[in-house]
Amino acid sequence: MDTPIYLDHAATTPLDKRVLEKMLPYLTDTFGNADSPHAFGRKAMQAVDDARDKVAELIRARKNEVYFTSGGTESDNWAMLGGAYAKRGEGRKKIVLSSIEHHAVLSSAERLQKEGFEVVVLPVNEGGRVALNTLEEAITPDTALVCLMTANNETGVLQPIDEACALAHKNGALFFTDAVQGAPYMPIDMQKNQADILSFSAHKFYGPKGAGVLYIKNGVKIAKLVGGGEQERGMRGGTVNVAGVVGLAEAYALAREEMSENNEKIKKLVRLYLQEISCLDGVTQNGDRENALPSVLNLRFEGVDNTTFLYKMDLNGVCLSAGSACASASVKPSHVLTAMGKDDVWAKQSVRLSFGKNNTEEEIKRSARLTVETVRALRNF
Repeated sequence: MDTPIYLDHAATTPLDKRVLEKMLPYLTDTFGNADSPHAFGRKAMQAVDDARDKVAELIRARKNEVYFTSGGTESDNWAMLGGAYAKRGEGRKKIVLSSIEHHAVLSSAERLQKEGFEVVVLPVNEGGRVALNTLEEAITPDTALVCLMTANNETGVLQPIDEACALAHKNGALFFTDAVQGAPYMPIDMQKNQADILSFSAHKFYGPKGAGVLYIKNGVKIAKLVGGGEQERGMRGGTVNVAGVVGLAEAYALAREEMSENNEKIKKLVRLYLQEISCLDGVTQNGDRENALPSVLNLRFEGVDNTTFLYKMDLNGVCLSAGSACASASVKPSHVLTAMGKDDVWAKQSVRLSFGKNNTEEEIKRSARLTVETVRALRNF
């Protein structure tokens, strides 16, 4: 059988070999705990400091605004809970977020609601974008935190982050954006982006799993989430994943250096795939493609159950998904597509393809051919 084709880069990306090379010394010889006072610990701490310096420089932030975490889910939980708890002391107990946020954000909002916070979940239009007038109406003087993701993980649709941030600040609220999906394809520049809190994760840009960042702007106070130690300047307990943060910094440096080249390549691959499946009728793109990441295609194949389609494609060596990997065990239709006004039938006939820098034209042509064959076979059946 041919080598499987991977088209699920929005879930995770393969580790770049150049990143692995940078990580290996901290998995073997330089294995010390970065908080130990001896030579092994000092070497590990120097690596962590260098990684923090590199990330801060790349996102144009100050070093003390960069906190290392275990990934996007922890960063999102910390941003939501920490931001809300800190603002509660000012008498602010309202959280505003979009209906298409990642499950890490939505579950945090549910927890806050149970703890007495008012949670306002904003609708999106059929293209998957939040309307700014709706957001403006929702933000009031008692709003603690506004959360709007940079790019959606199921459709790739971009949100009006700058305008939303300005509306939050106008009312004295904190603004948090989950940039996990956007980071590989859009430069993060905290001199231009005025968000108070921002998250991203290494494994979305060919770095290691288990390493993420939470940016917290200087002067912004948020509550501590993980106790147990004084790591990360007393804000996040737990032994620092030295190899992970070294890999994160290297992977993000490579992502920034090669971003334009990779984006152009991926755009061509997406166009090629769409061209190759254009013989199929009953195919609809979900989401506003004029305001979206270059890498994500969310397609509805009318009359084709996505579970069966994914199974057949996997048997034929093409790996893709129906949506968020964090919800893959759920039998519920995509909360993102239903928020966009799609009914359950539509949502259960939709799949996500997410392309990467290592995909080839040959792979895309083969994937498209198998897509056409599988859709036709399932429709005939």
